[in-house]
Parts: sequence; structure tokens; C-alpha cells
Amino acid sequence: MKLDGFALAATTNDLTREPEAREAADVLEFRMDSAQDPIGQLREYDGTLPIIATNRTKWFGGEANDTGRLDRLAAASRFDAVELVDIELETARAMGWILDEFRQNNVKLIISHHDFNETPESKVLDALFEQCAQYGDVAKVATYPQDNDDVLRLLKAINTATNNGMNVAGISMGGIGSHSRAVAPLYGSKLGYAPLASDTSKYAPGQIPLKKLSVLVEILQTASEDVDELESLSEKLADRETFA
Repeated sequence: MKLDGFALAATTNDLTREPEAREAADVLEFRMDSAQDPIGQLREYDGTLPIIATNRTKWFGGEANDTGRLDRLAAASRFDAVELVDIELETARAMGWILDEFRQNNVKLIISHHDFNETPESKVLDALFEQCAQYGDVAKVATYPQDNDDVLRLLKAINTATNNGMNVAGISMGGIGSHSRAVAPLYGSKLGYAPLASDTSKYAPGQIPLKKLSVLVEILQTASEDVDELESLSEKLADRETFA
């Protein structure tokens, strides 16, 4: 999976629902931590969308027990359909050896940090993106805002990290931050996440259903491109007037 543009991930714990996601999603995030027989599902998977394997522990908003969690994630990374694996920053720091095993299986690494209580200050956010990028191919930071200033601070950190050459994914969670899921790609976020509309599992607060988020992202990206075209035209007209 290329990381040269924005990709929208459909989050699900049921791989048989992949056909529902094809129209709007670029990739599936398979939540192994809440799935029934996740390895069996991967073995039987015949979909066309590549997979992000996520097996989130309870400490980081998931449902997986610590025992055997990484072993199951390593097993998942051996399937051809799995192109990315999500590992928490804290896990990468403590168990760096597991990253080599994933890379031997030819998967890219999303190194993620989640703060379900607050949004850190700008210097801390910048440092978190940098630390995640040191371990993985995509640096993902998700924080919880208390007000709009918190959302703006995360968007600025996404923009800064992107300008510094990192592949990043940034999410401001909850109702206040919900709109960040649509606008973050304009600031450089490479990955967005959305559940299928009928999915009753709640993976993260403030999520927007897949098809709705896909439309919002497309509208905003198109509008942004149109603005660039207008600015370019204005510059050309200004040059013509200067040299008239």
C-alpha cells in the first residue's frame, strides 16, 4: 500500500463485510481485539481491500488481553492481505524486537499513540509524532480535545510533521474533534478511520460513518484543489497586468 496520498480505512471486526466497504474505503482496519476467530477470518479472506491489522489492548481502548496479543498480531502479519500492522508507541518502546519480526513479514508499521483524556501542548504533540515516526512508517497520534483550540493544536502538529517529511495520521476524538476526521487530510494526514454505518461496535469516540466521511473528504479536497486553481489563475492574471 502506497503512502503518497490519503487513504480511508473502514474499521470492522468482521472481514466478511469487506464488500460493503469497497466503494468508499481504500483499506480495511481489522479490529482483531473484538473479532471472533480473527486468524480464521484472515485465512478465509478473499476480499480486494488490503488490511491494517490492529489488536488493541484494553489499556489503549481495545478489548484484547495482554496474553498472546502480539503473537496473534504477528500471525496476522504473515497473511498476504495484511499490508500494515498497528503497534502502540509504548509497545514499540518496550518490545522493539517485535518490530523486526513484522518487517520480516513485509508489512508496514503504524506506530500509534492514544490519549483519551486530553490534547497535549504543541511541543509534546510534535515530540509524539517524531517518536512514532522513529519506529514506524506511519506516525499516528489520536488525542481528546476539551475545546476547539485543542483541535487546532493537533491539526497544526499534523501540518508541522508533514512538512518535516513524516507520514502521519492525526485524529482529534470525541464530538468536539469529530470534524478533524474530515479536514485532517488537508493538513497532511495520510490515514483516516471510519466504521461501517451499521457497525454497532464503538472503536473510538466521535467517529463518522464510512460513506459519509468519504463524501466529506472528497468535497473538501476538491474544494481545496479548486482554490489552488483559482490562486494560480489569479497569479497568472496579475503577471499579465504587470507586463502589459
